[in-house]
Amino acid sequence: MRICIILFFFFFGFNSNAQKQDVQKSIETFFEGFHQRDSIKLKSVCADKMILQSISENAVKGNKLSNESTNEFYKSIVTIPLNMKFQEKILNFNIQIDGTMAHVWAPYEFYLNEKLSHRGVNTFTLFKEKDNWKIIYLIDTRRK
Repeated sequence: MRICIILFFFFFGFNSNAQKQDVQKSIETFFEGFHQRDSIKLKSVCADKMILQSISENAVKGNKLSNESTNEFYKSIVTIPLNMKFQEKILNFNIQIDGTMAHVWAPYEFYLNEKLSHRGVNTFTLFKEKDNWKIIYLIDTRRK
């Protein structure tokens, strides 16, 4: 009996870790596409009706919530000039999963031409569609 309990927790932990790795891989693929300006790679991990929002935090101008359509987002990525160097560094991933839904909290720093531009947190909500995790909601904060 004791061995059965140990095996149950071993396999449960292994499955949970594998699920988290799959979710993290979807987020990493998203950022690969982002940095490569590759809308096809981005679309491979994003739902067709993905919701995109940003919260800009500014002590002088006040806080602002903005929405962006998926088409606007893809267009803005592929039209970034090739001479502009940018990188979004994810500092860590906090992944929570319940069945076919996952939530990822990912603090980041954004660099433009190798200078820190802003920082904040990305939060992703994903849905497991068949065997693939798709981003259905992305909201981020942006602070100077």
